[in-house]
Order: sequence, then C-alpha cells, then structure tokens
Amino acid sequence: MDFHTAAKFASLLSKDYAEEIFTLLVNYQAISASEVATRLNLHIKTAQDYLESLEQLGVVSKEEVLEKKRPYYRYVLKQKRLTIDIDLMEIKREPSFNRMAARIREKENAGARFSVARSEDYITSVTIWTGNGREREERKIKLTTPQGRFLYHLPFPNAEPLTVEEIMHKAEIDLTLAPEVLDLVQFLEKHNVIEGVPEMP
Repeated sequence: MDFHTAAKFASLLSKDYAEEIFTLLVNYQAISASEVATRLNLHIKTAQDYLESLEQLGVVSKEEVLEKKRPYYRYVLKQKRLTIDIDLMEIKREPSFNRMAARIREKENAGARFSVARSEDYITSVTIWTGNGREREERKIKLTTPQGRFLYHLPFPNAEPLTVEEIMHKAEIDLTLAPEVLDLVQFLEKHNVIEGVPEMP
C-alpha cells in the first residue's frame, strides 16, 4: 500500500463516527447512506461521503436500488479485516551514480547561515529565509552529524566544486549514509544554498 492510500484509510478511521459506521456495515447485510445517517444522527452528506470513500478504497461495494422511481445506493461490506501495510523501503532514496557524481558547492550570496559546532569540525544547523517582503520567514534546519560533517567540507562559492562522493570521502562519511546526505543536498539545492556545477568539456 502506498502512502497516499494509507493516508486515506487513516483519515477515514480517525473520524469520531468511524467505528459506529463500521459496526453498522458489519452487522447489516446492506445499508444506505440515509439509514446510516438517521441511525447515527449524522448529516446525510457526511454519511454519503464516508461510504463513497470506502467504496473508492474497495472496502464496500454499492448497488443501485430503485424505490418509487428514485434510485439510491445500498452499501455492502466487502472486507472482514482492514490492514494498513506500507513497505517503507519503497520510499528509500537509493543513491544513483549521477547524484553521487554531481559536482556541487555553496552558492554565492545564498544568504544562508551555517552554525558551526564548538569543536569546529561540523555544522550543527543551517538557517535559511523563505518568502518575500513581510511574508519572509526564518527556517532553521538541524542537521545529523554526517550531514553536518558533509556541509562543513562543502566547497565555498569561489572554490572548485567537488562531487558528492568526494566531499563524503573528505568528511570521512561512510557511503551507507549517502541517502541522508543526498536528502540534505536536494533540500539545499531547492532553496538555492547549494549549486550544481556541470563539468567543463
């Protein structure tokens, strides 16, 4: 199950009336939105939206019924058990050759503030500013120790750029920690603190 689907399940299950609706679905052969609404004292649209969401997730099925020429839906529970199962390894960012070989350095006039540790061998945090004018906000990013060591060895704006792998080697960071280093690089590139410098032909 992906995060997006899991979030939909979690949102539905977090509703105050979720257990009561599922209790009705488990104990009724089929039930309509108006029957759920009157039974639980909910607004008809609330019950309708909830059942429709369950139908979209495949938890219930719906069948159109004609009564006095006015069609409506009755909902039937399809699943006896709900399981939210997310494989977290699917969202792990494995370091690609291109990302590790990217030549980077600090961007000139980035306007970021690097806070150096007392031991003066790594960066503890980076402060950046986002937005413009009165909407401008300060944002402080705390770094892991490997990220701090990496940033400490990041070439200055006027220095020759180095690849991500070269900086990690210089900072004595194990390559198994590349995912968290690359996450920081990606974030700082997005906020114009780090720039990629293509290799000259």
